Amino acid sequence: MVPVIPCDPSLMSMSAKPFVATGLILILCLSCRKEEEKPDPGTLQLISVSVGPRELQPGGENTGMPADMPVVLRFSQAVERESAPDAILLKDHDDQVVESEYNFLDSDRTVSLAPKEELTENTRYTVLIEEGLKGIRGESFPGLEIEFRTLSSPLSVLEVTLDGNVVDPDLRLGDIGLHPEIRLTFSAGIPEGSLGQYTSLMRGAIDYVLDIRAVSDSIYLLYVTQELPDLARFRFNISPVLAEAVDREFEGIQFYFHTQLDSTYKFLVLSDEELLTLVQRQTFKYFWEFGHPVSGLARERNTSLETVTSGGSGFGLMAMVVAMERGFITREEGLQRLRKILDFLETADRFHGAWSHWINGTTGEARPFSAKDNGGDLVETSYLAMGLLTIRQYLEDAVSSEKLLIDRINSLWEGIEWDWYTRGGEDALYWHWSPEFQWEINLKIRGYNEALITYVMAASSPTHGIDSSAYHVTWARNGDIVQNIPYFGINLPLSNQAYGGPLFFAHYSFLGIDPRHLSDRYANYMEQNVNHSLINYHYCRENPADYIGYSADSWGLTASDGPAGYSAHSPTNDRGVITPTAALSSIPYTPGESMRALKHFYYLLGDRLWGEYGFYDAFSPTADWVADSYLAIDQGPIIVMIENYRTQLLWDLFMSAPEVRNGLTKLGFSFPGRK
Repeated sequence: MVPVIPCDPSLMSMSAKPFVATGLILILCLSCRKEEEKPDPGTLQLISVSVGPRELQPGGENTGMPADMPVVLRFSQAVERESAPDAILLKDHDDQVVESEYNFLDSDRTVSLAPKEELTENTRYTVLIEEGLKGIRGESFPGLEIEFRTLSSPLSVLEVTLDGNVVDPDLRLGDIGLHPEIRLTFSAGIPEGSLGQYTSLMRGAIDYVLDIRAVSDSIYLLYVTQELPDLARFRFNISPVLAEAVDREFEGIQFYFHTQLDSTYKFLVLSDEELLTLVQRQTFKYFWEFGHPVSGLARERNTSLETVTSGGSGFGLMAMVVAMERGFITREEGLQRLRKILDFLETADRFHGAWSHWINGTTGEARPFSAKDNGGDLVETSYLAMGLLTIRQYLEDAVSSEKLLIDRINSLWEGIEWDWYTRGGEDALYWHWSPEFQWEINLKIRGYNEALITYVMAASSPTHGIDSSAYHVTWARNGDIVQNIPYFGINLPLSNQAYGGPLFFAHYSFLGIDPRHLSDRYANYMEQNVNHSLINYHYCRENPADYIGYSADSWGLTASDGPAGYSAHSPTNDRGVITPTAALSSIPYTPGESMRALKHFYYLLGDRLWGEYGFYDAFSPTADWVADSYLAIDQGPIIVMIENYRTQLLWDLFMSAPEVRNGLTKLGFSFPGRK
């Protein structure tokens, strides 16, 4: 403790002066020692540096940093605001200072540098913290540099044009030339030579070679080195792996297109009559050459071995009449095949007179069509009975050998117990019955569909006929069958679904029933079938689903095979599948439209659509698919309905049967010559 010294000079003697001096020196020394022992303010510590949400690591690569976010520095203590702008800097790859706005946060412990302009992508930058940075209490900072590189923006394809048309990957693109030009515009440059190894043009498993030419580092033109097949579907693809070559994110791109149809004719031009005859002759080979060797009946399809079809065989019998009449086979050849068929039908499984849908062509045993459908199928039986009566009417009862055949047909016809299928006298016909499952399927035959012939045959039976009430109550649904709904300005009198359903509704029953001048209380049936066919035609022409290959010359939706299997194609079940039998079998109703379709299928598509037994079952240009199949129920109507268009032969024969005329009269139909 420093002693208190009096300050009055009068009290001081000369001897005291040295003591006073000594005290003053002591005070000064103590003061100096106090100044020297003042604490060191310390050092600022950097807690973190980040660019937006991405933290930087001193000495790390620090790549992929956002170019549009501020640089944020967090310290252990508050910084001196005045020193920060000169000591905390952001520099570009040219060592130029990036002009930034400084913001102080968290009681000045955080400094944010917001560049006044967005940073350049894929560019190196340096955060420089110099020694001049101070804390508010004088803390110092030793200095630090941290480098980072900004993120490259993803590579994208700004525009694709195909033969000058902008490509929308979500839309179908058709009618593309066979030597297309593809133009690609990218959002950034691509190293020369790198595009080709990641780009492909394929049709199925076939990869086409591309000639790639650079307009600039971001614009390329691509050409196919060979002519592409016509009316085919192609997939163009740039792999996402291109990202590795450009050091940018890239999602890849893929789109499909279809080439235009080659308009050159594939076969020599024939007259219309010659072409119709050719189609009938070639299609008849399915029933004649591919008929089952034991039973003589029609196989279900060209891949069937033992399975024959009762309904399709009825169509085949009618086709055999055409073949005999036109000289495709001799009459004796036809009658010999008929004997084989009758031999088989007389011994095949029957269920109260009805045949099953499918039959083993060697043994005659019923084959299940579905889980519980292993007995009689009344609709298929009605098609077979229609064929039997038609060929019966073609035979000459004055010729003894043919009279025997007539008698055998009558025995089969009269043995069908149509009334059994009313299930004990209901005002309805039932589609199925089997000894094992009885009536479990429980399917009444209701209109409007392909089964009008079933009620006509049941009413016509001289031995097991049904009352007309079943027709009116169940088939006609007490009049609800009448709809009179217009489509494309065309009235459709009868329907059970929009647009009338698949076109086989207008074909199967009317292979024999002549719709010309046929009417009842519900409809005029020529109007029904003409309008149904025209509605199907106009739907395909307008093509609301934008399928490839639909046009005024390429139309027709009905049940057939398709890329995904068999389906009842129609405007309400449109899967892009055109079935030749639809348009061709409508030729009595739409002769102009059907003839144009026939020429289109034969002359323009014949190189892929015409085969051993006529036109293949169906095709889908959208799916780049053509069936390799033939079905009896699709081939038969082509032959028969072309003949009805040309000579009305099958209509005249079937309608000449007295039982049929009686049955139509019983049901209330009006037709020429009705008594």
